[in-house]
Amino acid sequence: MELWDVYDIDRVKTSQTAKRDEPLLPGQYHLVVHICIFNKKGELLIQQRQPWKKGYPNLWDVSVGGSALTGENSAAAATRELNEELGLHYDFCDVRPFFTINFPCGFDDFYLIEMDTPITALHLQPEEVQDARWASLEEIETMLDNKTFIPYYHDLIRLLFVMRNHRGSTITG
Repeated sequence: MELWDVYDIDRVKTSQTAKRDEPLLPGQYHLVVHICIFNKKGELLIQQRQPWKKGYPNLWDVSVGGSALTGENSAAAATRELNEELGLHYDFCDVRPFFTINFPCGFDDFYLIEMDTPITALHLQPEEVQDARWASLEEIETMLDNKTFIPYYHDLIRLLFVMRNHRGSTITG
């Protein structure tokens, strides 16, 4: 049974926990992380979800994603998820998310990192990931149009590619 810390609207941890697959009450939120791994060629590492996954079975997704477990902060969740899903090690201790997107029941932290990792070096988590590959922005946009990629907004995927080497919201940052 997976347990999450419950946060308030200001992203302050409450003393409550929630079970995965049980709806949160109004005013309760949980933390999710996404790690987007880019290579030096500017391609994004994408993974294909297993057919038995409840959400978006068989669809392709960004490199890694998952909910923070009880006791984890965003960086700890990112470190754990990256290791679990792809077998990769990266220390997020001193890394802040590039940005956070608020969704109806939580906070979605996006980390953008560069790693030139060969696909053959990945150790895919068999419970969650069936395949992985490098893809260009154009390839992912085609996958979005063909409905073989999780239905993110096209502009969000473009933003990931644009922001991968930039911090802040202005050119002079």
